[in-house]
Amino acid sequence: METSALNQSGSNRYRPAAGPVHTILVLVVLGGWTCYGKILADDLSGAANPNRVRFYALTLLFEWVLFAFVVAGVRHHGASVLIILGDRWHSVREVLRDIGIAASFWVVSTGILIVLGRLLRVAALGRKMDFILPHGGAEITLWIALSVTAGICEEAIFRGYLQRQFIALTKNVSIGILLSAAAFGAAHAYQGFRMVILIGVYGALFGILAHWRGSVRPGMIAHAWQDSLNGVLAGLMRH
Repeated sequence: METSALNQSGSNRYRPAAGPVHTILVLVVLGGWTCYGKILADDLSGAANPNRVRFYALTLLFEWVLFAFVVAGVRHHGASVLIILGDRWHSVREVLRDIGIAASFWVVSTGILIVLGRLLRVAALGRKMDFILPHGGAEITLWIALSVTAGICEEAIFRGYLQRQFIALTKNVSIGILLSAAAFGAAHAYQGFRMVILIGVYGALFGILAHWRGSVRPGMIAHAWQDSLNGVLAGLMRH
């Protein structure tokens, strides 16, 4: 996707979804949660019997509360929530199309992340994050609920809302995608600097998908699926 095409599309199609004060508040809240999440993760990693259920539940609650805050800001601005989600599905064919797009994206993005992960040597870091992975049926069930929540809320917040706001601010789609991806990576700082880079690239891929499709729905599907699959498989294999 060429930069000139992205810029032209952004100037024609994108407008702010909410006011600048609301966006600043969203970023401040994200920053605060990132710091608190690092504290929670450190406590979890150092515990003899880590309370993963508490960590999952707090994260799940935060994401839905922030999602609600974003929706409230969009509506207060006089815009429809569809401005950050994309058009509704009008037929089964459209649903199946987005599932197909999500599946194709998942295959391509997984390949890119595997290559980049090897270059960044994040395999050892991944093993250090084992304390987050679910144990047993109850934790796996909650992990899946958290993964679905992440797919819905994070795509709506980072790709639907923040990406649009950054594009409107910079008048540049490429920069808007990169800024949103950087915020997405930074929000996962508790996983370490190299993982922030990897997750930031992952966010950029989702950003390109959302811009190309004009909707965050395929990204929601792929995001929820990948988080669910990776966490459950890793949890079952390693524990």
